[in-house]
Amino acid sequence: MSELWNAQDIALATDGAASAPFAVSGVAFDSREVGPGDLFVAMKGETTDGHRFVEQAFAQGASGAVVSTPVDHPHILVRDSAAALEAMGRSGRERMKGQIIGVTGSVGKTGTKEALYLALDRAVPGKVHRSVKSYNNHVGVPLSLARMPRDSAFGIFEMGMNHAGELAVLTRQVRPHIAIVTAIAPAHIEFFGTEAKIAEAKAEIFEGLEPGGTAIIPYDSPHVAILYNKAERHAARILTFGMNRDADVHAIESVPARGGGTLVTAKLPEGELCFTVAAPGDHWVSNALAVLTAVEAVGGDIAAAGLALAEMPGLPGRGARRALALPGGEALLIDESYNANPLSMAATLKQLGSEPADRRLAILGGMRELGSRSAELHAGLAGALETGRVDFAVLVGEEMAPLADALDGVIPYAHVPDAASAIRLTQTEMRAGDAILVKGSNGIGLSRLVAALASDARDGDSD
Repeated sequence: MSELWNAQDIALATDGAASAPFAVSGVAFDSREVGPGDLFVAMKGETTDGHRFVEQAFAQGASGAVVSTPVDHPHILVRDSAAALEAMGRSGRERMKGQIIGVTGSVGKTGTKEALYLALDRAVPGKVHRSVKSYNNHVGVPLSLARMPRDSAFGIFEMGMNHAGELAVLTRQVRPHIAIVTAIAPAHIEFFGTEAKIAEAKAEIFEGLEPGGTAIIPYDSPHVAILYNKAERHAARILTFGMNRDADVHAIESVPARGGGTLVTAKLPEGELCFTVAAPGDHWVSNALAVLTAVEAVGGDIAAAGLALAEMPGLPGRGARRALALPGGEALLIDESYNANPLSMAATLKQLGSEPADRRLAILGGMRELGSRSAELHAGLAGALETGRVDFAVLVGEEMAPLADALDGVIPYAHVPDAASAIRLTQTEMRAGDAILVKGSNGIGLSRLVAALASDARDGDSD
């Protein structure tokens, strides 16, 4: 077991009291994720109390716990477990002497974070730490910081927000040397009113930059001026990326690659790089350019980054692709079920249109947190479905009613109330030769549809 924390260091970081000496190799606040050697942080939430699951955590192999009530196991007693986790995050950040990269954006932040991890890890294997899943909020960020080994060469942290001011708090915990904004889109616009306000909130990431830090911003964004103006106040260096040739890192050429993905020739400050992006779509070219900009900014291995981008697999819920065995052949399932906003919907539908297929099916769930513009933005997807050459659409949830109205007489569709109905309809409708895109806000539950179709394929393989 590689020691991440010991009882003495945890007590010192949290101003707590240790009941006994112990060492841990990991940190978790969800008892379901606790494994052998982990530290379980028992936090009190609005609906539950983590102290109820201390016994379960130790039964699963926990070596210690952070608690606000004494327990009959090795523990650190603190006043407030949530505050203790934040304190451990601050201490974890302080003791790590490598370079820290922060990533935010309306779309693409998780994919960019994962691609950047692979790009850097290829050059220094085992020395790169990153936040897992989408642990990007007021609890996930300190957890990810607390999980960072002190000898990491690089740390990569995703940061998200729903309201103004949230990102400013997170970035001051992360204290990045490099801060990236991937793109601006009307995600969470219910809470902001305009995209410009979203851009201002995303630009808060620059407030936490370390002295001498670098800001990386999307040149192609209509809100580049907002981002640039904010970056100028906090960054010693500003780098831009995009398709426009005036960007510091830009695509000179991008063409479909043989076997899928995109072959890109990119111009960087110190030269050019020809590489393949395994994930298909223009949005992934943009993500890749952001990754290369960050690798250049930290003085990393650009060639190794290009190789990593060529080999990067699709992420579950964010572009993973699977062949489904069906009578007479196979169908292609494209899993984009984790999240959705108007920009990402349009990008993935455009990519669907380029997929070689007998038919193209789009199973689209409603987009959440669009506020008063929800009807307008949903109806506005009609053009994207035409661009995507969609032959049949399954629209899921009440938010999709305006799009159903806009598609009347344009594209065949069915409007269903929930994911369960979508599963039944898709299982009946799909056939060999189809390309099937599944995309929607996570709350719609289309991941269940993906799981059901994948299960059908496994069952079919075993017959």
